[in-house]
Amino acid sequence: MHDKEDGGPSLVSTRTMDIVVALLLLVVSAIVITDSTRLGFRWREIEGPASGYFPFYIGLMIAISSVVNLVRAIRSGERNKTFVTKQAFRQVLAVLIPLCFYVLVVGWIGIYVASAIYIALFMWYFGRYPLLKGAAIGIAVSAVLFAMFEIWFLVPLPKGPIEDFFGF
Repeated sequence: MHDKEDGGPSLVSTRTMDIVVALLLLVVSAIVITDSTRLGFRWREIEGPASGYFPFYIGLMIAISSVVNLVRAIRSGERNKTFVTKQAFRQVLAVLIPLCFYVLVVGWIGIYVASAIYIALFMWYFGRYPLLKGAAIGIAVSAVLFAMFEIWFLVPLPKGPIEDFFGF
């Protein structure tokens, strides 16, 4: 399968993704409906709706919509319509993998230091800015965010050893 726009090979078809998403939403709706029945989903005299009333009907609507989408996807004749090409998926991963790493290191080095490093590397790699310029902007943004959250709003965010060293 090749996408006609960029000529890149297809990684996955739209039909496949429609089926996968419909099945995932069916699982989620089944969980919501099951838990709502445990809580009670009927209208109670004098009290009004039980705890699971609204989640039950929202889950039911999601389930019905998912079944409709699943049937439409299975019956669809568009088996070769590209959802994502290999090149586009690589670009998504180039952003997603560093973002996951950023989220993991926030707990160890704190959000401000991790953000400064993330911004600097992102500017250097994707923006093709000099690393020093990216570092300066990353540090400046983190300093402004530190002042805003920690000093002005008094909202503590995860800090690491550098903030501890400076007594914050």
